[in-house]
Parts: sequence; C-alpha cells; structure tokens
Amino acid sequence: MLRLRRAELEATIAADAARLARVEARLLTIESEGRMPSDDVVVKRIPPVRVAELTGTAASFTPEDIGPVVQPLCADLGHRLADAGVFPVGPLICYYEDSADDKVVVHAAVGVAAEPGDGQQFTIVDLPEVPSAATIVHRGSMDDCLPSHQAVARWIDTNGYRLAGPARELYIDCPDDLDQWVTELQYPITTA
Repeated sequence: MLRLRRAELEATIAADAARLARVEARLLTIESEGRMPSDDVVVKRIPPVRVAELTGTAASFTPEDIGPVVQPLCADLGHRLADAGVFPVGPLICYYEDSADDKVVVHAAVGVAAEPGDGQQFTIVDLPEVPSAATIVHRGSMDDCLPSHQAVARWIDTNGYRLAGPARELYIDCPDDLDQWVTELQYPITTA
C-alpha cells in the first residue's frame, strides 16, 4: 500500500512540476513582451516542396497541446518511411491549420522524392511555394517557442502585413538536447 501511495505521489509531483514549468514559461513570455528583437525577422520566398506527411488533431495551438500530438506523428512518420523504403530528402516540416471544430490539424512532414502510391501508410502532398514569408530562427526547445512566435506576429502587424496561410516550422537541427534545437518559424504574409 505504501509503495502504491509513493508511486501516486511521485506521479502527482511530476505533473505539478510540468505545470509549474509551463506557468514559468508563460511568465517569462509576459515579462519579456516587447523585448524580443524583431529585427531578426527576415522576409523571403519559400520554394514548393513535395512531402510525405501524417496528420493528427490537437486541442489548441499551445505547445502543451501541440507537443503530445506532433512528437508521436514525427516518430511514426520516420518508421513508416523506413518500412516503405522512402528516404527523406529534406528536414522535418510541421504546419498547423484550424479545423471546423475549433481544434488544430497538425501536419508532420518531411521532404521526399517519391510519387504517391497505393498502400503507402502516409500521404504524399506538394506544399505550394510561399512567395513571401516572415521568418525567424528559434533556438531551443519548441516548448519555449511562444516568444519567437509572438515576435513574428508583432513584426507582421507593425509592418503592415497580414497572414496569408498556415505557418510552418522548418526543423534545421534537432540534436538529442532539445535546448540546442534550431527551428525556422515561417509565416506566409501579404500586404494588409
């Protein structure tokens, strides 16, 4: 009985620690409001790319809702590609779309040089060219990406643009240490 109670308490402590970390991250975001350098935003063209992808659904756009959906999708996509003998020809790309039921459609994708075929356990789609995208490089865990997203959003508003499609995340470097990740956040834009 005591071992069971200890396990329950350890699980509760771990859940509380995760909630505390999210609250601290939000506080840091609020405290640094306006201090994120927006001159790091670069406007550029994003070429079209053929990708193999899997999709899932998240409750919201927050990292704590996206992470538990996108991480398994990425791992599953890698296994399915290997089983099919399809090799990635580019980095991981994730993008997110609103769904009709106020949820978020999560896309985990990777560039491939393959054609769509019967029996594939993934979908092959062509992501269109984005003629103009506001981009910023986020360094660190995607659990802490909110300030980078907010910096781009402020830059878009301040410079007379509006969103022209779903944002993408291009994972440039993903070592085992999440704090060393390098991800480019890409927002399709058009003049307001």
